[in-house]
Amino acid sequence: MNIRVLVTLSLLVGIGAVLHAVVPPVIFGVKPDMLLSMMFLGILLFPRLKYVMILSIATGAISALTTTAPGGQIANLIDKPITAIIFLSLFLVISKAVSPLTQAVILTAVGTMISGAIFLSVALFLIGIMDGSFIAMFSIAVLPAALLNSIIIAVVYPVVQRILKRTPQLMNT
Repeated sequence: MNIRVLVTLSLLVGIGAVLHAVVPPVIFGVKPDMLLSMMFLGILLFPRLKYVMILSIATGAISALTTTAPGGQIANLIDKPITAIIFLSLFLVISKAVSPLTQAVILTAVGTMISGAIFLSVALFLIGIMDGSFIAMFSIAVLPAALLNSIIIAVVYPVVQRILKRTPQLMNT
């Protein structure tokens, strides 16, 4: 494992944790998961399975500690690793099809929706709500989070790419 990559990933998790902690809940304690944008950025920068697994477990743990959603602790621990693997798989499939910024924005939107669907399914199952709450909560919390995460990635990803191009030893991992 490259220590520089791990330090970079831990910085992203830390930034995401602050964002996740300060975003207010939208409905029933569910809030847009801003930590996801940093997890996705880490996957885009270092798309290797070992880094993705470490990043997703750390992200899931931090999300679980800072969630206000009923059932959110377990839902985050399940959601983040599954989402990260799906995100990595999609990234590897389309990595040559479109420009890096376009793929980052699209994958972030899709990844946020996948994460939200998994999270809500698990959380609603755990608290015993099986009625039409999923669609309402998905519309109110997940779709705005997908838009917000995509905007964050559209702004941050090019900046981080430029910074990392100046530190070639970090990118050669």
